[in-house]
Amino acid sequence: MIIVTGAAGFIGSCLLSGLRNAGYADLVAVDDFSRKDKLPNLEGKPLTARVHRDEFVPWLRENQRMVQFVFHLGARTDTTESDRSIFQRLNVDFSKRVWECCAEFGLPLVYASSAATYGMGEQGFEDNHSVIHNLIPLNPYGESKNIFDKWALVQSKQPPSWQGLKFFNVYGPNEYHKGRMASVVFHAFHQIRDSGALRLFRSHHPDYRDGEQLRDFIYVKDVIEVCLFLMENRGNNGIYNLGTGTARTFLSLARATFAAMGRAEDIRFVDTPSDIRDKYQYFTEANMAKLRGIGYDRPFLSLEEGVNDYVTGYLTTGARF
Repeated sequence: MIIVTGAAGFIGSCLLSGLRNAGYADLVAVDDFSRKDKLPNLEGKPLTARVHRDEFVPWLRENQRMVQFVFHLGARTDTTESDRSIFQRLNVDFSKRVWECCAEFGLPLVYASSAATYGMGEQGFEDNHSVIHNLIPLNPYGESKNIFDKWALVQSKQPPSWQGLKFFNVYGPNEYHKGRMASVVFHAFHQIRDSGALRLFRSHHPDYRDGEQLRDFIYVKDVIEVCLFLMENRGNNGIYNLGTGTARTFLSLARATFAAMGRAEDIRFVDTPSDIRDKYQYFTEANMAKLRGIGYDRPFLSLEEGVNDYVTGYLTTGARF
């Protein structure tokens, strides 16, 4: 059995499809299953079992002999949430229990970290373990991910194979439920469809012109390919960046979305909301040398390729992956 936590969510549900497409059939979905708007992500996906998050640890203790791999993607991901106790419970304490079970039972583990741990990028964007203790995340979500990364690195008892993945700006199908936290591509599509125009945040930084803020956007299908690679090529324990390695502007993303929709460009600028303005990242770009160094050699989709697949294959019809 292969376990996916956060299985009803965006990346988790896509991973289930990726595993099925790769020929893996004995899959266990772990989530709290309480949000009805997430459940369509699991429709049509044959599963060996659905396990409630609160019951997962005792379930794993009982069934560990049948488990071959654990993908721990479940987390609270709202970057605007200010209640640190929520992140402590879901992103730190629960992750520690998953890690400890994997270490005890000898189960390989891949878990989700985040590029939000890098904060404003004062230390750069290199997945070097020596800098992780110096990172200054901008919000409680990023803090919780960094707290767990730091904890994992000092554990004497570890899973036999483990990797933490610092996801950069992931976009793609199955994020219909994410609301404000959905990707810029998702919001761009709906704005253009409904109004014919797209509003981007104005720059409030003297070094960046409007729309030229930069992000490392990575398509979720590329994320899944990396997860499959790590499952099939175990070892090389550690924390790894997962972006494309190439930062692109929001203007490029906007133009790719208009092109995929066959619409004429109409891009307007609005002020960045005051509640996130002082914590707004103007540049992120993953250094991908570490993942490439352990043998991952597949090219990542360009922003234009990923946006076109997402828009034409999913957003236009409301389909899921």
